[in-house]
Amino acid sequence: MILFLAGVVTALLIGIGCRLLDLPLPAPPRWQGALLVVAMTVGFLAAGQLMAG
Repeated sequence: MILFLAGVVTALLIGIGCRLLDLPLPAPPRWQGALLVVAMTVGFLAAGQLMAG
């Protein structure tokens, strides 16, 4: 759970930093790409849980 929260906080900080520095957001511009990123993240987390025990 700590790792999940650390990931969410890191993502929020990157988003805030990109907004404040007027940098392009490092994410896909279309919703299909965003869903792909979510799917990869969920798969990564699920694989980690399966491998842990």
